[in-house]
Amino acid sequence: MKLKHCLFLGITLFICVAVNAQSITYSAPDRDDARNMNFEVLGKLQGNFLIYKNYRNIHTISVYDDNMKLIEKNRIEGLPDKLFNADFITYPNYAYMFYQYQKKNIVYCMAQKIDARGKQVGQPLELDTTVLAFNASNKIYSSAYSENKQRITFFKINTKSDKQYVVTTLLYNPDLTLLHKSVLNIDMPEKNDYLTGFELDNDGNLAFLRAWGSSQNDNITGLEFYFKPALENSVVTTPLNTKSLFLDDMHVKFDNENHHCLITGFFAKQRRGNVEGLYNCIWDEIQQKIMHNSILTFPDELRADARGESGMRTAFNNYYIHNIIMRKDGGYILAAESAYSSSRGNPYNRWDYMYGSPFFNPYNYYYGYGYGMGLMGSYFYPWSFGNPMYNMNRFYADNIMVLSFNPGDSLEWSNVIHKSQFDDNTDAFIGYGLMNSGDQLHFLFNSVERRQLLLTDQSITPDGQIIRNPLFKNLDRGYQFMPRQGKQTGLRQMIIPCQYRGYITFAKVVI
Repeated sequence: MKLKHCLFLGITLFICVAVNAQSITYSAPDRDDARNMNFEVLGKLQGNFLIYKNYRNIHTISVYDDNMKLIEKNRIEGLPDKLFNADFITYPNYAYMFYQYQKKNIVYCMAQKIDARGKQVGQPLELDTTVLAFNASNKIYSSAYSENKQRITFFKINTKSDKQYVVTTLLYNPDLTLLHKSVLNIDMPEKNDYLTGFELDNDGNLAFLRAWGSSQNDNITGLEFYFKPALENSVVTTPLNTKSLFLDDMHVKFDNENHHCLITGFFAKQRRGNVEGLYNCIWDEIQQKIMHNSILTFPDELRADARGESGMRTAFNNYYIHNIIMRKDGGYILAAESAYSSSRGNPYNRWDYMYGSPFFNPYNYYYGYGYGMGLMGSYFYPWSFGNPMYNMNRFYADNIMVLSFNPGDSLEWSNVIHKSQFDDNTDAFIGYGLMNSGDQLHFLFNSVERRQLLLTDQSITPDGQIIRNPLFKNLDRGYQFMPRQGKQTGLRQMIIPCQYRGYITFAKVVI
């Protein structure tokens, strides 16, 4: 009887290992896919993987099958020579490419539908236009979409007046039917006021922040929360009690399950002081008021675990929030990474980066105003990260801090994934990619093993335990992974770009 039980247990374990076996499938190098190519992984459509590629004025959609073999490569025709941007949103059977360009004194905001075979569907659709008295150097419109992708918004901000910004919003459904257009006048009474943190919920309601401080790349000393109902031409304004805190790296995230909105970011107790903890605020959409407003001071135990090469007091000064995951019960999980850079051995602190983390390019608003990370995400610029004015030449990405909060906004658990990464002249191969498999959060990043750069998978369970998973197979082929630019395409599947012998290739990673 015991032997039968042992055999059953052995067979069960074998099946579990076989089912959960990690695998990597690489695409073949394409001589047209040079390392200075721009690209974006669009996702999985009807069983195929679509990847946008751009080199100079040539824009293509490459289609790969489940074995990462190239099926088709279609050039996107009819585009102007110079685009300000190329943003995408993907559905199961089609995708949209959103782009902007200027012709004479008019900036056009356009959309092109693309089918599951990477081919254009119909003619480009004009979404909106803006008349300018100058030649723009960057995009005029920013965009956001809801978690269920049933609502898409485009907005532009006219900052011509220092005392009042004009925010124009356009709300669309998945067929790109215009549902509502509104023009909002937002008073900007404080010196160095700016708008940030634009987010859209599943009903099309828009949320954002008005922040102010001594300068735009300094601490935030005051915050107001704005909530714009989808089909209305007005906003609900809520002052946030920041309790004389000095805030930084603020984020807004909707909880669509519970109709809440989270406002969170780091805080210090003095101007440009050491990061002391996290400011959290929960705003209720139904009652249109604040439910919770609290601060978490990081305990010494967490400081000691997260500090890396820093001292205890400065342990969190290089951390930036990368991921916020809302739970169905009203709680949420937050992941932040230590990221910084240096030039010729001289390190920069978080106040030297005009737009937050040194790893992200800023979006620009109307009349050249920027606010940090893009909402929909911009495609990859391979070797030009950071702010060129500082002549940066070394990038660092170290430990990842993960915090879990309960519905009452109290800390449930915390843990730190330890890593130490750096690279010269590019940050393409450092940082991490996040895969949510439902039962665990998988953090994929490169680590050095025996002088080789190998893809590593460390995961966190729902109760905060770290699992160091085995190294991936097929890692000895000279591929250098770019996990931060990867995109999850299935429950346990991600497409990650790689560099191989000077070419950009793509790998399907299954955990």
